[in-house]
Amino acid sequence: MFTKVRGRAVRASVFAGFCCVLLLGGAGYVWELRALAAFLDDGDPVRGSYAQDPGAADDTASAVLDGMAREGLPPGDGDTGPVTGGDPEHRGSVRWQPSEPLEARPAPADPAVGALFSPGEDGDPDHHCSASVVHSPGGDLIATAAHCVHDGGFRTNLAFGPGYRDGFLPYGVWVPTRIDVDPRWVTGRDPDHDVAFLRMRRPGHPGQRLEDVVAAAGTIRFGAALPVPARLMGYPNTAEEPLECRNTAVAAGPSQLRLDCADVPNGTSGGPVLTGDRTLIGVIGGRDGGGDEETSYSSRFDAAVRELYERAGRGS
Repeated sequence: MFTKVRGRAVRASVFAGFCCVLLLGGAGYVWELRALAAFLDDGDPVRGSYAQDPGAADDTASAVLDGMAREGLPPGDGDTGPVTGGDPEHRGSVRWQPSEPLEARPAPADPAVGALFSPGEDGDPDHHCSASVVHSPGGDLIATAAHCVHDGGFRTNLAFGPGYRDGFLPYGVWVPTRIDVDPRWVTGRDPDHDVAFLRMRRPGHPGQRLEDVVAAAGTIRFGAALPVPARLMGYPNTAEEPLECRNTAVAAGPSQLRLDCADVPNGTSGGPVLTGDRTLIGVIGGRDGGGDEETSYSSRFDAAVRELYERAGRGS
């Protein structure tokens, strides 16, 4: 009897402890939801667009520069200047080869690829996603994953640091003027539409165009034939430099592409999937929020993404 009673007592204690953990965890989760909600806006859910308040955007840029990062070159880079565009693995007579082993490894910063920052008590690290500059008529467009910019609402505390490395922003900090996602992402978080385009400006530098500053915007290809040699790139949210991995991108059903590379962690979502010389064919996202320990996904750049890109470029 003693053993049974003691076992019941132990089980009761464990159960009580488990309930306390649930309560504390639940309270923390509610706090994070409330904190995140302070940085969300409904925008126009029917069109899937949000026009950023200029004052709020300027405050976001100031918050980044007040403690997360500083403008300029990392120490030791002052004599060489910012890195220029172009991927040596895809230029000239250099033969493209997959990474060996098929694991993501640290890579030099690329001026067209950067970290997405979200300052404020929103429950996220300083930089929570990645994005890349893509050529557009206005010269001010970046591409990322929809889940990086819309999660129950459009995020109002976003800033982009192209070429970011080790706490430094060689091309300045940029903020959205407008965010566009597919309405099907807004209504149902459809992984086949996990793509977003953002028009950007640089606070304090009126008239500057993002493409002109980084001098390395990628082109975009819709309906890319698969399989195709490709590379992905992004910023882990626990690291201050990008990583990349090269492999063959293959179809994962009619609406997703897959690139098998291990060790592509959180924070790389929204980073580019590139082929050829800086041609964007996807962004890390889509199925399973972007993948798992061995595989990364992207929504296919189909006619719907083309329409979204064109709408974002028009800004209307």
